[in-house]
Amino acid sequence: MPPVGVTARTGAAAETDADTRVVGLFDGESIDDPSLQALVDSGEAKPGLRKLAVAHEDGRRVIVAGLGKRAEFDHERARVAAASAASRARELGSKSLSWTAPSDDEAVAGALVEGTLLALYRFDRYKTNGNGDDDDDSDGVASLEVAADADLSRAVERARVLAEAQNAARDLQNLPSNVATPSFLAERAQELAGAHGKLEVEVWDRDRIASEEMGAFTAVAQGTDAEPRLIVLRYEGGGSGPLLGYVGKAVTFDTGGISIKPSSKMQEMKFDMSGGAAVIESMGAIAALGLPARILAVVPSTENMPSGHAVKPGDIVTALNGKTIEINNTDAEGRLILADALSYAVREGAERLVDLATLTGAIIVALGSTYAGLFSNDDDWCHQVEAACEATGELGWRLPLHPEYFELTKGEYADLTNASEQRKAMSIYAAEFLRQFVDDRPWVHMDIAGTAWGLGRPYVGKGASGYGVRTLVDLAERAGG
Repeated sequence: MPPVGVTARTGAAAETDADTRVVGLFDGESIDDPSLQALVDSGEAKPGLRKLAVAHEDGRRVIVAGLGKRAEFDHERARVAAASAASRARELGSKSLSWTAPSDDEAVAGALVEGTLLALYRFDRYKTNGNGDDDDDSDGVASLEVAADADLSRAVERARVLAEAQNAARDLQNLPSNVATPSFLAERAQELAGAHGKLEVEVWDRDRIASEEMGAFTAVAQGTDAEPRLIVLRYEGGGSGPLLGYVGKAVTFDTGGISIKPSSKMQEMKFDMSGGAAVIESMGAIAALGLPARILAVVPSTENMPSGHAVKPGDIVTALNGKTIEINNTDAEGRLILADALSYAVREGAERLVDLATLTGAIIVALGSTYAGLFSNDDDWCHQVEAACEATGELGWRLPLHPEYFELTKGEYADLTNASEQRKAMSIYAAEFLRQFVDDRPWVHMDIAGTAWGLGRPYVGKGASGYGVRTLVDLAERAGG
């Protein structure tokens, strides 16, 4: 979909040139415009969140959007309200949209932009008749403005960058795996680096990965004909904060390897690169915003395929940090490539680490699609990540780590095993495994298997969610210095 032009305007809301404007309605409050207040008095316009009513003025549509109770209204409810209004505007054939900001709160203004742009997202490039709907609205909403008494331009622009980056990550996720290969992801990282002077990229091929003694990554990649890539992005924006290490799993298609998955819904395994997509696009957004931060991003990318060359259950490999690993299940491949990527980030000096990975189905059983699972060895660092999750609406819930869980990861013939035959605490098991590769640096593991697609929120419905992009940008603002 083409980008939506986004602006902030200071002045009276009714002075807009947009063909559709949106006015919020709080419970127990009135609207200054008498004609719109008449809708409220008649009961047609309701203040409940996501409730909408449509009126007309001077050849323009006006959507009255319920915002709920003012005391409960926050950035997340703003995203939801904006998404509902954007969807209705799209149905009505609107080309330009103007929101009357319900307050001068920058977080709310930004959330209105995010909710609108995320809700307008469509992935229809492979539909020969456009979006496949009966109504031809392929042009869609082309512009959005947020009108307020205060100057909200900074918040609005920031939100535009974040929402576009999240939608770009959704594009990467939604692409089929015959297109979004490891090489394709590397080219996207190179494109972003070319667009931003403070962003540098380095890409390793199969031979370099092996020669650098990334034995765990090499083992996973040896079964596929698609060339693996280690994608390294470095952002130097200054600042006095620590060097942050962002690591994202990018298995562009996961069959499970020799330990092959059931055929049901295997097509969804194109989403197993969602963590890597979020890391790549967040780095582009961070560079576009020029944040004062220093960040090293590492994205190991490969397919996981069965073949005559594929790694086998029982094989033993040596990771970059020297630890040996029994591979008892080739479908527990994500933690293997992350082991080498985390070790590399440590070797390159990352002082605080966060990794994003669609790692375990068990996290979906535990938390569904509302929260990602968070695991950490450092309370202060985890609190910063939790704060970023809360601010962006990309929620995370912390689960425990404990020495008794680590005992489960010990191998019979090697230091570690990548999967236990005991079906106990499988998401925690995976996190404890990863913990062995962070060298006691402050680290948070985000298991996003339940939130990477099919999130089901009003502003992110079917398909890819782009979860994590806005959290990583927010975290860079908080911790980058």
